[in-house]
Amino acid sequence: MDKLDQILESFIVRQNIEGHVQDKLFGAAFIVVDKNGPIYRGEAGSLRSGKSTTQFSTDSQTWVASLTKIITSTCLMQLVERGLVSLDDDVRPRVPELGKMKILKGFKDGIPDLVENSEPITLRNLLTHTVGLAYDLADDDLRRWSEYTGRTTNNLSFTWDGWNTPLKHVPGKGWCYGTAVDWASKLLTALTGLSLGQYMGKNIFEPLGMNDTSFRPTQPTANTCATRLPDTGGLDYVRVPVPPEPPIESGGAGIYTTAEYFGKFLAALLRSSHEDGNNIEDRPARLLKKETVDEMFRPQLDPTQGASFKKAMRDHRASMCPWAGVEDVESLDYGIGGVVNLADVSNKRKRGGMSWVAMNNCHWWMDRQSGVAAVLMCNLLPHPDATVNTLYEQLEIAVYGELLPSLRSGEKTGSVSKGGR
Repeated sequence: MDKLDQILESFIVRQNIEGHVQDKLFGAAFIVVDKNGPIYRGEAGSLRSGKSTTQFSTDSQTWVASLTKIITSTCLMQLVERGLVSLDDDVRPRVPELGKMKILKGFKDGIPDLVENSEPITLRNLLTHTVGLAYDLADDDLRRWSEYTGRTTNNLSFTWDGWNTPLKHVPGKGWCYGTAVDWASKLLTALTGLSLGQYMGKNIFEPLGMNDTSFRPTQPTANTCATRLPDTGGLDYVRVPVPPEPPIESGGAGIYTTAEYFGKFLAALLRSSHEDGNNIEDRPARLLKKETVDEMFRPQLDPTQGASFKKAMRDHRASMCPWAGVEDVESLDYGIGGVVNLADVSNKRKRGGMSWVAMNNCHWWMDRQSGVAAVLMCNLLPHPDATVNTLYEQLEIAVYGELLPSLRSGEKTGSVSKGGR
């Protein structure tokens, strides 16, 4: 579609001249899908590997960081469907490390004040971030605790030690974004005897044909991401800040994939939202039962958790829900896999949509009411980036203002060709 192509192209820098790229990107790829597959593909700009550059396309593999979480959450919900675990089971017996975690109440005379946790930790707590686990690199108290204990690892080490921190609150008594989905993946291994990668390969990647998707980079450019320089706003390239051979496959932030293949996952999840999902010809029928997807998209938070969540959204709106206006934050909740909007967003997604964002400024959203989902790959650090947020907003407005109306009226779109070259 011309409008979407034009938007993508307008955000791409053509000369990396310092002082002229503050509102530009090296590259981006964008895919919109319905339950049958892509209805728009767009791409613009380039990627670099060493001294060579290549086109940033919908087939370019990048690290997708926290976009991993919705795929891991889907895997755990498959286990719920199979009766291997329930959302409200106490999972500490299956994952003993969770049972040993103490609650960090604060500091007394510079010494961490840690108390025992006597509350259960459920799968629902892990998948909705209500267990109390934070990312140590993003949390002042956990950084202070790490310094006090002499700890040198962190959440980006992709190790169990790196994810093993005190809880920030009593499980179930707040909302705190962090490593909980990584610990859910350890539960998956305990229940199935498979590594996360083995399970995803068998139950997600292979059935959907997500060939270039794994926990290790398989394209030369996948080890590299763009970075915006803090002093000038200029652009450069850096190494991805996680190990290319991860000690542990991170269920919270470990996947490498392409916009094309992540779009396949979103389309399959949309198919799972429909009663006729088993009747779609020549495609994997569904990842989950409709009632399971309904549960994932249901607002999960009680009033105490919701108050904590909304404070986080107000404090970090640009990073966690940049598509939402200030007035929209009070109509947000958290589901299993992402933020849920409880009201229509003007010129954008409908009530009941879900979305999330990644550390390297990749985004996805799913609007089951409108029957569409989308993924934007930008592969840029640090997060959040104001330019990416503006691009994301313009693309979403164009999807609802032009792409979907054109489909309803029977006009041709960019569904069979790639635009924004």
